Amino acid sequence: MSETIDIEHARLADTEYLVRRSMTKGYQLFSIVTPPIYAGISLLRKGRGPLTVNRLLRATWLGGAAGIVGGGAIEYTRSSNSSLETLRSRRIRALYDTASLRADDHATIGALLCAVLTPSIFWKRARTIHLIFGGAGLGTAAGYFTHIARTASGDVPPKPIVPPVASDS
Repeated sequence: MSETIDIEHARLADTEYLVRRSMTKGYQLFSIVTPPIYAGISLLRKGRGPLTVNRLLRATWLGGAAGIVGGGAIEYTRSSNSSLETLRSRRIRALYDTASLRADDHATIGALLCAVLTPSIFWKRARTIHLIFGGAGLGTAAGYFTHIARTASGDVPPKPIVPPVASDS
């Protein structure tokens, strides 16, 4: 009975970690693709309203929120249909993926910087909530592009040393 409960707790912990990671990746992806898509659509619509900073920032953070929901839902569905071994393997690979961790770090730093800088630059041009959340979305994209530029310039993250797993037998 206790072993069954432990296995279920391990499955839930792995699923939770992978869902949170996919929500983060969904936010990053949608923060990158939403602003150019919205700007393109808004420039192609004739007579339906101009492209404004307020609308662009609102679209950015709402796109990021959609990425969070979509990433979490897809990963939850995938994880609930996977075996325990597959989940554990995917979680361990995600934990030791230094390139992904560095991309997350750059995206987080960019989000925090732009969440503070965007309101100071565009204070009179948009609502406060759009300035903060939209600025965080734009900063996430900028941080992720910084990670890509560093990797392309030869600054590759170090390969981790994965400790061996001791068997119970």
